[in-house]
Amino acid sequence: MALETCGSCLSYLLVPLALWSIVVNILLYFPNGKALHAASYQHPNHEWCFEGICFSGVMILLLAVILITLECSVFYQCCQSESCNKTYRSFISIVLALLGIAFSGYSCITFTLHLIQGPFCNSSSGWNYIFKDTAGGYLTDYPAWSKCTEPANIVEWNIILLSILIALSGLQLIICILKVAAELKRTLCGTYSVFVQVTKH
Repeated sequence: MALETCGSCLSYLLVPLALWSIVVNILLYFPNGKALHAASYQHPNHEWCFEGICFSGVMILLLAVILITLECSVFYQCCQSESCNKTYRSFISIVLALLGIAFSGYSCITFTLHLIQGPFCNSSSGWNYIFKDTAGGYLTDYPAWSKCTEPANIVEWNIILLSILIALSGLQLIICILKVAAELKRTLCGTYSVFVQVTKH
């Protein structure tokens, strides 16, 4: 019952998460809060792919807006009966939530892989992913962080922001899963109750 009741509020939670994903991903373009390296195009490949901005940001935001619109009482009546209209809205909500699972799940996996790969930085061997062969071992090897000489504090910057993005996309994934469960329960239980009423008559 609680899941069904909270189902309508889950969509609203996606909005701030999507906005934060966009903001945090943009910050990745400015290592240590400076625009120097953004202007010189010295960025890792994953930042140019816009996973954070596109999938866990813009796409999730669009899905959230559509889901919120579907839940509004002023939504266009696609059927003559109210029960039919609610069924269609629940079906569309399930499809959108499944897309949200795909987008947020992809983003979460991508951010995790990039965190394991390590930052793109300048070292004695030039600009490269110097921690890519450590399988994430650099995360606890603090002395090795000094190998990245440029941008300043890039390892800490990368770890903090990617960890935040992983958390945000993970929360989006959980919310979308709960949304699917809530809509399925609402649809199936509603349909079952209708069948019971028809049988009684």
